[in-house]
Amino acid sequence: MDHPMQTPRVVITGIGVVTSIGHDIESFWSSLLAGQSGIGRVSRFDPSEFTCQVGSEVRDFDPTLYMDAKEARRSDRYTQLAMAAAKGAIKDGDLDVTRVDKTRFGVLVGSGIGGMETIEIQYDRLTKMGPRKVSPFTIPSLIANIASGVVAIELGAKGPNFGLVSACATSAHAIGEAMRMIRTGDADIMLAGGSEAAITRLSYAGFCSMKAMSTSRNDDPKRSSRPFDKTRDGFIMGEGAGIVIIESEEHARARGARIYCELAGYAATCDAYHITSPDPTGEGLALCLNNSLKDSGTAATEIGYINAHGTSTQLNDKTETSAVKEVFGDHARNLLMSSTKSMTGHLLGAAGAIEVAATIKVLETGEVPPTINYEYPDEECDLNYVPNKKTTANVKAALTNNLGFGGHNASVILKTL
Repeated sequence: MDHPMQTPRVVITGIGVVTSIGHDIESFWSSLLAGQSGIGRVSRFDPSEFTCQVGSEVRDFDPTLYMDAKEARRSDRYTQLAMAAAKGAIKDGDLDVTRVDKTRFGVLVGSGIGGMETIEIQYDRLTKMGPRKVSPFTIPSLIANIASGVVAIELGAKGPNFGLVSACATSAHAIGEAMRMIRTGDADIMLAGGSEAAITRLSYAGFCSMKAMSTSRNDDPKRSSRPFDKTRDGFIMGEGAGIVIIESEEHARARGARIYCELAGYAATCDAYHITSPDPTGEGLALCLNNSLKDSGTAATEIGYINAHGTSTQLNDKTETSAVKEVFGDHARNLLMSSTKSMTGHLLGAAGAIEVAATIKVLETGEVPPTINYEYPDEECDLNYVPNKKTTANVKAALTNNLGFGGHNASVILKTL
């Protein structure tokens, strides 16, 4: 296919992740390839009265390694995780921020929920001790754009900056929109991704009430997230952050950066169907996939790997499979498609960014992480999900999918240079 007119070419040069299975890209990637689950019994609150009692928590995390102790105390956990991922990306990308034109350096860090823990803590203070005991930092801590703002303040980034909110498609949208800003010349370099820290009582109560989370393996947490498996019964919540450095190829080469891959295409659509359920026809996601292929100038047959949204819910996994078969036709059988949520859980607004990170590493290394806990095939989910053990493949083009409550869809396409 002819490559559409795109000036300039956009590349990814740094990766920062903070997850239950690694606080940097190297440990995260080695854990994925080993099929290591980060899911365990929830420790951030007593989960005994909840129908789902397991989660994928970031353990042994010290925010003062990444930000001033006073600033850390004033910030919600989701902002702390975002700062850690941002600093990780800068380190990985060998980016000297003092040598960047700050007016052309932007930050797009989204969150599906924002400061949920802050809301709960401060509401508890309000009801028990009255309004005078509510922290003056309550509002700036809980709003869903503040991670983007705090990262930019720390780095002096004065370019495009806002917080995206599209539920579980948030950070994929952030990465795609940052790509467009580079293409249109609004910025030379962007930090983009997402952060989430919603393992709290209220979040669990809400998701459990709507019967979205797995309840069948509280006694065996590491086997609870099982995307595409016939016995899947809901998602497992994760927390963490993922942020990548996105810049024009010209800017990257001028600063001597190591280039991971091209950020080649992106699309966003809406099912316009239901507030929580995906359209069972897969029409909205299929349109998103087709549009991202068109945007990147990529033929469907060129895609070798898909990092699936793969939430381990009954509806998502069969709908996503159906959409992939619709778009890729006979080539769907040749694709490798895995859900790393089987190991990380579902990071909600941060999911897309850590899955982009994993997909970048597939292109770089030729190794493909598995979908663990795949034991019982589902006749409606009949593609190659890389069951249980990693594999190898020479992948030149890959994509990630993310879907969010509200019907939001996002697809991001990455290619080797």
